[in-house]
Amino acid sequence: MTNSTAATGTGNPLIIDGKTYQSRLLVGTGKYKDLDETREAIAASDAEIVTVAVRRTNIGQNPDEPNLLDVISPDKYTILPNTAGCYTAKDAVRTCRLARELLGGHDLVKLEVLGDQKTLYPDITETLVAAEELIKDGFKVMVYTTDDPIIAKRLEDMGCVAVMPLGAPIGSGLGIRNPYNIRMILENATVPILVDAGVGTASDATIAMELGCDGVLMNTAIAAAQNPVMMARAMKGAVECGRDAYLAGRMPRKLYASASSPIDGTFFK
Repeated sequence: MTNSTAATGTGNPLIIDGKTYQSRLLVGTGKYKDLDETREAIAASDAEIVTVAVRRTNIGQNPDEPNLLDVISPDKYTILPNTAGCYTAKDAVRTCRLARELLGGHDLVKLEVLGDQKTLYPDITETLVAAEELIKDGFKVMVYTTDDPIIAKRLEDMGCVAVMPLGAPIGSGLGIRNPYNIRMILENATVPILVDAGVGTASDATIAMELGCDGVLMNTAIAAAQNPVMMARAMKGAVECGRDAYLAGRMPRKLYASASSPIDGTFFK
């Protein structure tokens, strides 16, 4: 159990880099049909942390284009710039520095360095290089990685404030493909562990939370739904239900049946 999941009730907050959040659902801003749908879906999710792809979204670097921050105000949400679309450590570091400049010194970022365009799997070598440089430069790094427990622990030990293993490839909607690795990551972690990528529907988010994850980050599962606003509400409930179930503690699995109304001690035998 991670430090952040040691709880006495469902109201226990998520804590990232010393800041408290009531919602354990983090959402992205890509793939919506327009900014109005983006705003409505994010509002329905009740998310407090919203991630933004700096290389693909205007947050002020293009003054003549619509600004995403007009519909997701930094006064209401914690904006989490991410390095989606970066394939080298150099590009990722440059993107984070641009975001810090655009957001007035904001230093909480989501680092992802991808290996190729087909799988969108993380390039771990470049991720480690970028994480080290960003941490030295004063950034608070939430890092996207594979579900390798050794790499996850190494990133934590480097100083990342949260580790975000994939559940499945980005945008695949396949759900949690390797729950055993996620469990191993959780057992050794002392920073928040959030599943990032692969969620397709509400039950996937619930499973991630039932495993003991501190949160779930998603974008496509909401934005690509036939009704994104309704799916955003579903994901909110799924994360909350999964968290409750984790804290409640599930019954043991048994090979054989166990009567829910035992006859021991009753009149009829």
